[in-house]
Amino acid sequence: MDAFCIGSELRGLTQIRGDANRFPFVEGLIQLASDVRSILGPDTKISYAADWSEYFGYQPADGSQDLFFHLDPLWASDDIDFIGIDNYMPLSDWRDGDDHLDAAAGTVYDLDYLKSNIEGGEGFDWYYHSTEAREAQIRTPIEDGAYGEPWVFRYKDLRNWWGEYHHNRIGGVRAQFPTEWEPQSKPFWFTEYGCAAIDKATNEPNKFLDTKSSESSEPVFSNGQRDPLIQLQYVRAMTGYWAQGDTNPTSVEYGGPMVDMTRAHLWAWDARPYPYFPALTDLWSDGENYVRGHWVTGRSSARPLASVVAEICARSGLDSVDVSDLHGFVRGYHVPDVSDARAALQPLMLAYGFDAIERDGVLRFSNRSLAPRADVAADTLVQGDDAPVLNLERAAEPEVAGRVQVGFIDVDGDFEAATSQAIFPDERTVTLEQTELNLALTRNEARQIAERWLAEARVARDVAQFTLPPSQMNVGVGDIVEIAEEGGVAQFRIDRAEETTARSVEATRMEPAIYDRPRDFETYPTVATFVPPLPVYPVFLDLPLITGDEAPHAPHLAVTASDWPGTAAVFRSATESDFSLLTTISTPASLGQTITDLPAGPCALWDRGNSVRVKLTRGTLASATEEAVLAGANLAAIGDGSTGNWELIQFTTVQLLDGGVYELSGFLRGQAGSDGLMPAVWPEGSTFVVLDSSVPQLALRSGTRNLAQYFRIGPAGRPFDDPSYAARTESFAGIGLRPYAPAHLSLSLVAGAAEFSWVRRTRIDGDIWDVPDVPLGETDERYVVRVFDGSTLLRETIVTEPTWTYGAADIASDGAPAIVTLEVGQISEKFGSGLVQRRQFSIAP
Repeated sequence: MDAFCIGSELRGLTQIRGDANRFPFVEGLIQLASDVRSILGPDTKISYAADWSEYFGYQPADGSQDLFFHLDPLWASDDIDFIGIDNYMPLSDWRDGDDHLDAAAGTVYDLDYLKSNIEGGEGFDWYYHSTEAREAQIRTPIEDGAYGEPWVFRYKDLRNWWGEYHHNRIGGVRAQFPTEWEPQSKPFWFTEYGCAAIDKATNEPNKFLDTKSSESSEPVFSNGQRDPLIQLQYVRAMTGYWAQGDTNPTSVEYGGPMVDMTRAHLWAWDARPYPYFPALTDLWSDGENYVRGHWVTGRSSARPLASVVAEICARSGLDSVDVSDLHGFVRGYHVPDVSDARAALQPLMLAYGFDAIERDGVLRFSNRSLAPRADVAADTLVQGDDAPVLNLERAAEPEVAGRVQVGFIDVDGDFEAATSQAIFPDERTVTLEQTELNLALTRNEARQIAERWLAEARVARDVAQFTLPPSQMNVGVGDIVEIAEEGGVAQFRIDRAEETTARSVEATRMEPAIYDRPRDFETYPTVATFVPPLPVYPVFLDLPLITGDEAPHAPHLAVTASDWPGTAAVFRSATESDFSLLTTISTPASLGQTITDLPAGPCALWDRGNSVRVKLTRGTLASATEEAVLAGANLAAIGDGSTGNWELIQFTTVQLLDGGVYELSGFLRGQAGSDGLMPAVWPEGSTFVVLDSSVPQLALRSGTRNLAQYFRIGPAGRPFDDPSYAARTESFAGIGLRPYAPAHLSLSLVAGAAEFSWVRRTRIDGDIWDVPDVPLGETDERYVVRVFDGSTLLRETIVTEPTWTYGAADIASDGAPAIVTLEVGQISEKFGSGLVQRRQFSIAP
């Protein structure tokens, strides 16, 4: 064990004060640290992770002016190795607009501004004494007139807290003797530090959004917009500031830095894999909190826009560049072709809205929203060469794009290529501007780029031309000037300047609001759930015609798996080589086994006496009314697993038992002529397949009947020779072509002869009730008739009508006994003899 915290942020307990100003819970922590030390030994670092508003002391807000360094006995304990702080101290006091006290920094993303508030600003130089004071930015200086120790009231003043002796104050009176704390005796560890990816998060880095938490709230003055850049800048400010030797002194006691940044733990890295977290919200309910949360998972590989631009310039030999006023969050950028710096920078300039301006031999990059403002009065403008003092023009509407389309890489999904489009609601033109950015973006970011690009195109229709006097030669390209117009003042960005006797400039209108990120609702992409390439279980079924619309020669295929791969692929070959894709199956079949016997039952009648229990590999079963069953509902096949030996059954009643077992009853048995295959009992372990749209027919040619076919069935994302594929060799008779067994065998004895008759059945359109007879279904009507003495065949003949006479002479010639077995089957030209009907008869006179 490298390090161990005995607790964290127990502020409500550590500040409980007992008799004689003792803090009993702190004493309990000291004992706990000792107990943990006895278990973990001397080499493990042990401490308590205090809240950032707790570690330095306790000042009750009761008017007593008491001040206690209540944790000092714990920090001074020999069993404590470092001062643990969960550090979420504010690094900004930013507001929207340009009229707040910190606006001179230009932007909340400015690193120098953020660093200046690590040991400065709120909690160090001043504080807000009320909510109203915060709203009005009424800042009260942090002072200590009595003893000259303002640091005792500064939760940000790590330096003085660490380097000075601590004296408690009772009733505002400083104790003569210090606490147990020895200056510089132990380092600080940031047991947590971090900042949410939300607008103005540095105002209150401890705030987070979670609808399931009572503490959920946005940082003060935040607009709630997703903002990963502020999170990145916060981390850069913290790590950069404390990495400097002049801001992080070395202890004379232990020879290490005051703040050990090798032990700074950034909140929060998530072990769940990105982008599956947060995208799989059905699996992880906190996924919706990620967008504006403290997670750095999926963001830690991003880079500041300034560093990307600086690298492109450096690789192109441009050394004199300034990117200090350039801010943006780059998740990924690809330069597809060998090109110059300009070509590489243009997509970035479009996406992030910045310009490159040469000033004094330095190429300066700056966001348009941060461009310097210049004060140019209209009465100071001069007459230029062949130009009016001020000329305002507006481009023709057809020259302006009516809609724009941006191609990008969807970073929150499966990194697939995507496009985002924007169009004005009142736009009637079909003019389209398109660009491929090769940038990894979220969908909202891409949409905001498209909307900003479209808005810029419309605003930039207005162009101003004017001439500046020599006294204003400091105004140049990239600066923003204000020009009075009817109804107010418009802002123009200078795009071109020409030097003559004066400075002639051309400026394009701009609207600062275009560059503000509006509060928006995030859209969440979906990602495919990873499914391991586990085998699937295929079952081939050579079935009779069910609806009559099937190909009569083609088999069905049911495929299931305990972990369904999303899609199963079926490859086929006639020679066990040269496999080709036959079909894909996207829906798993409801397939399983019987766990009880199913005895034979009546046909063409409801079987209300039998029941069977079934355990499915996957899928569900549900009851149906008798009317629904008669209309085709709840059709299933039960068999021994071979391709052609299936009885088709239907059922009305389904009861779910323990363990996912279903008990079925209320049967119609031997459907679609399969009564001829019904055994005395389907034993336990018989295969059960629900026949629905998940069990398709295979598109095989009729010429493949009774020929061996080689199949490979497995996850569609894998090749057919992958070990996950199941190999099967099957042949199919084409049961859809097989005639049904005749019905109603009967006998009449006439003058020593036995006259047999039966009723024909049909496999095609047999449910038509308004015609004299059902269709024949075959080319001609023929039957094979066999007579048996037990198992001995006595006579076989073929007849062309549903009657046959066993004459007295033939009976005598065959030596037929008094009781014989008659077997009759209809003959198909394509299939041969179909299922037979057998019955014993007494032919004795």
